[in-house]
Amino acid sequence: MVEGTVGVISTFILAAIRNEQFLSLPELNTAIRERLEAFNHKPFQKRDGSRASVFEDEKPFLQPLPPRPFELATWKVATVGPNYHISIDRMNYSVPYEYIKQKVDLRITKGTVEIFFDGNRICSHPRLYGRANQYHTVEGHMPPNHQQYVQWNGERFAKWAAKIGHNTETVIRAILAGYKVEQQGYKACMGLLKLADKYSAQRLENACQRALTYTPRPSLKNVQTILSSGQDKLGDDSKAQLSSSSQYGFTRGADYYDRRRK
Repeated sequence: MVEGTVGVISTFILAAIRNEQFLSLPELNTAIRERLEAFNHKPFQKRDGSRASVFEDEKPFLQPLPPRPFELATWKVATVGPNYHISIDRMNYSVPYEYIKQKVDLRITKGTVEIFFDGNRICSHPRLYGRANQYHTVEGHMPPNHQQYVQWNGERFAKWAAKIGHNTETVIRAILAGYKVEQQGYKACMGLLKLADKYSAQRLENACQRALTYTPRPSLKNVQTILSSGQDKLGDDSKAQLSSSSQYGFTRGADYYDRRRK
């Protein structure tokens, strides 16, 4: 019936105005609307009424249109990573940690990312745009041992570091300042502070002090290298000598040039 009606409309509307000239789209639409109105009120040939009268009878039974317009969706398959996230277009979305290493189906629209497992939707996220490698993480998707980090912030890490020593606090604040998004530095901060359990708080403080003589912004790896090589155990004379050598090792003093002139 639908295909038949399309053919009838093509004849009744489009064929009727095919030889007319229209100078704008609104003018064309007006002509089509007039022909459509006449088509809907045209009496049926084999029964009483018209399309317009039938529509009035059926109108009370129609369902309302969806509140939002239909969106085209793209389907993909992805594997949940060890960090309980999946990656789409260089953006990362969390999945309940129970699905790590499982293949999931993704329904992607302009504004939403929906994630399905065995035909059941397990979560959804607003779609991310802009800077690459952003994360949208739901706290409930984290393993219990990861959820504890949600309550952490930069100031709390700094206060913990201050209990170890001033140099450790300085390194922690330098690590946090090195990230555009502070939360990205929390893992490194936790790793640094946990070194006190492995080596002792005093050695960590000494290692941070040594690292700050090399650079104003030491990294976790810098401090780990100092501790593993035992550089934090060197005395003050050795540190001064190392610092002097590294900073001025290729500088010739005034005595050198005096000798050459003589």
